[in-house]
Amino acid sequence: MKRWLFAGFRSLVVMGAIGILLLGGPLVMLAGPSIDLDSHWSTADRSTAGLAPLPEQAREAIVQVYAARAFNWRGAFGVHTWIATKSQDATFYHVYEVTRWRGAVHTSRQRNPDRAWYGNPPQLLADYRGAAATQLIASIAEAAAAYPRAGEYRIWPGPNSNTFTAWVIRQVPGLRVHFPPTAIGKDYLLDGWTAETPSESGYQISLAGLFGILVAGDEGIEVNLLGLVFGIDYAAPALKLPGIGRLGVGASVLGRSADDERPVIALTR
Repeated sequence: MKRWLFAGFRSLVVMGAIGILLLGGPLVMLAGPSIDLDSHWSTADRSTAGLAPLPEQAREAIVQVYAARAFNWRGAFGVHTWIATKSQDATFYHVYEVTRWRGAVHTSRQRNPDRAWYGNPPQLLADYRGAAATQLIASIAEAAAAYPRAGEYRIWPGPNSNTFTAWVIRQVPGLRVHFPPTAIGKDYLLDGWTAETPSESGYQISLAGLFGILVAGDEGIEVNLLGLVFGIDYAAPALKLPGIGRLGVGASVLGRSADDERPVIALTR
């Protein structure tokens, strides 16, 4: 009898530890000031962050990838991602994304693709300019149009907005992106259970976006447990924790400058 009681107690302790490990970060985020639980989406901030050049002031082609905390309580767990492209001399950006309320790939023309995501400022994940961007733009449009789960959306574990962005990036050689660990759904693979990472610097294994492991030069090591990511980044030293994201040096912004000679590998928080 004592042995059964001890085994049961030990199981409860293990389950509790796993629960704290998975949900501790999101709970910390909910308790902090960065997650707004009171604002209505219709009045939430949508101002520009100044990360995207104004079309009338930048003639060169541009490709950028963004992430921002999701709206309301969902922001405690993860981010929403999208892709913006501008052809040379174009007066607008094409923005590609999938949203829960549309449930399909949405393409829009915008002057400011770097607007806050309903109260949450965007983070720049990739920035390509000039001829390098021109070579990517057509492939991005083709991949977005061919997205195989266009009529399906599931917040967890996917397919969702991050599944779409990661899938498109994997279809476009040369488009390298270092996703934040809070991009839930990025590891929901649509073409099997193994894939090259979106940064093109390593490989990953994932089972339905719920369990997996990633090893790459840019991302470091990531372990996916029930869609939430733990990891260590060596290139830009940091711990990766569910909900919280990165603790350490800012992540790298991958891309290429307008002169197509200098790689853009900056650091951002």
